[in-house]
Amino acid sequence: MWRGWGSRAPPGHVRRCHVAHPGSREAVSRDGTMGTTLDVRVKRAGKVYRDGEVLSGVVVITSKDTVQHQGISLTMEGSVNLQLSAKNVGVFEAFCNTAKPIQIINSTIEMVKPGKLPSGKTEIPFEFPLQMKGNKVLYETYHGVFVNIQYTLRCDMRRSLLAKDLTKTCEFIVHSLSQKGKLLPSPVDFTITPETLQNVKERASLPKFLIRGHLNSTNCVITQPLTGELVVESAEAAVKSIELQLVRVETCGCAEGYARDATEIQNIQIADGDVCRGLPIPIHMVFPRLFTCPTLETTNFKVEFEVNIVVLLHDDHLITENFPLKLCRM
Repeated sequence: MWRGWGSRAPPGHVRRCHVAHPGSREAVSRDGTMGTTLDVRVKRAGKVYRDGEVLSGVVVITSKDTVQHQGISLTMEGSVNLQLSAKNVGVFEAFCNTAKPIQIINSTIEMVKPGKLPSGKTEIPFEFPLQMKGNKVLYETYHGVFVNIQYTLRCDMRRSLLAKDLTKTCEFIVHSLSQKGKLLPSPVDFTITPETLQNVKERASLPKFLIRGHLNSTNCVITQPLTGELVVESAEAAVKSIELQLVRVETCGCAEGYARDATEIQNIQIADGDVCRGLPIPIHMVFPRLFTCPTLETTNFKVEFEVNIVVLLHDDHLITENFPLKLCRM
């Protein structure tokens, strides 16, 4: 069954805009009049943490002169932001008006009480336990189109009325806990012919073709590639291209109803031109970081994944075979 989906870039969320030096890794909050900069640095270079671990690092304040402040605080936030596509706004207008971010975690510590900081560089260490209470869980970081799961550290330096407050936000990455036990492989063999296609209006006009192949497993470990192979046994029309299309299926809603939208994450060409008949073509796709996560289902939203094998013939016939995937972290 073929479905055409457009590709959209995940929406960005910018709290404040700061210009970083081309050689620097991160932008810092800067007060141009006093030459004061504020930065948040976590100890782990990859910024990846799991439930139960301690998030540690330092807040760095650099200034040419003594800095008067009304207190420095650090806030750890985690939330799920949901939105509906334009085609569903009219249907679920009530949802759009009431859909507030789902708060996962929110904690604030007072790092420094009101006072003064000396000129030069001041480093203030911090530790934040990533510990959920009760039966709550830390969803894995995920940057989607209609579902966005994000975790941030925000440092605020409050100033007097004559001086501007400084704020610096740093995103860190949360990975879900590894699944217990072994992942059972689920290999899939497939055969594609004109007779197996769905939603075809003029089947008789299709050129004859036979495509066979298999996926080694549709139950996938997110850190390992999707693998398999494909063979074009025969085709009356010349093959123009064969591609792998990774798709995210995001569902969000409330009591008024649910909206399900599918968008493309990435498209990989595995064959170009009229391939040799009977030649095994390897299938190999790495799951991109942040844009994929373990398959997730909650009361208010779901994040699922599919892969399409797309064969384009020279007579503009487009053949698509769809396979649902289940991703997990081991």
